[in-house]
Amino acid sequence: MSKPLVSIISINYNQARVTCAMLASLRQLTYSNYEVIVVDNASPTEDPAPIAEQFPEVQLIRSKENLGFAGGNNLGILAARGEYCLFLNNDTEVVPHLLEPLVAVLERNERVGVVSPKLIFYGTNNLIQYAGCDDGINPWTGRSETAGYLEPDHGQHDNSRPTALIHGAAMMVPTAVIRQAGLMPALYFLYYEELDWCEMIKRQGYQAYYEAGATVYHKESVSVGQGSVLRTYYMNRNRLLFIRRNSRGWRLWSGSLFFLLVAVPKHSLRHALRGEWGHLGALWRGLGWHLQGHNVHQNEFLPATPAAPIAAISPAPTASI
Repeated sequence: MSKPLVSIISINYNQARVTCAMLASLRQLTYSNYEVIVVDNASPTEDPAPIAEQFPEVQLIRSKENLGFAGGNNLGILAARGEYCLFLNNDTEVVPHLLEPLVAVLERNERVGVVSPKLIFYGTNNLIQYAGCDDGINPWTGRSETAGYLEPDHGQHDNSRPTALIHGAAMMVPTAVIRQAGLMPALYFLYYEELDWCEMIKRQGYQAYYEAGATVYHKESVSVGQGSVLRTYYMNRNRLLFIRRNSRGWRLWSGSLFFLLVAVPKHSLRHALRGEWGHLGALWRGLGWHLQGHNVHQNEFLPATPAAPIAAISPAPTASI
């Protein structure tokens, strides 16, 4: 019996060297049936040509504009032929047996709609970044805590199980589930889109799952930078956006008020005391976005899409709140 085809999708943005390191690790995979799709998100200063030159087996899609994390992945989805799609950050490197346990979870349990492996911080003494998330997003702070974070990995989190949230650095979704739940919500552009997508998938009756038998090493935020002003803007804009899209009733109002009256003043004061005026401005621009009348319950679709095996996927349905 042949193994199901897995489409591995990754986004490149001005990081051809980093992406090539990830692709080199994929060449060591022991799973025999997969394709690799890299979407270059209109890199402005670095030519992605070395990706195609060094890895001719990879399908390189050059987007004419920067579609963000969700939009770029959606473009990859539309070119995918696989029964399963693995979304993998370009700043990762994988273990050879990554795909087998992820596929096995989805093959044996049709209730699982999205699965993430264990994530280890690359270049550390096996410090864990993600080993499942038991509590999900806090409706008041818009934050979450992942199991095992910054713990040395000694096998203490090797219990695979359903989880509240997956991790966007590495997640596998059946193509059939994508057809049902819709594409990744492009409204976010950067950060929180995979968490919202996980909620969209769960609302279709599926489980999210943490598979401890698979491991990915994550360099984290190579493209954007942990301390960048861009990150501050989208993290604050999208934290409130996630609350607005995924809360209802008193949780929506209390969560929004807590974020605005407690979290925002706290972060504003921190940036001011440190003289981080660019970050302070980015925080408030992110909040100002919510005053501009955007329909936060509509998932934007790609502006233009090529013909592809699953291009008939319709825009993702609006969130139920």
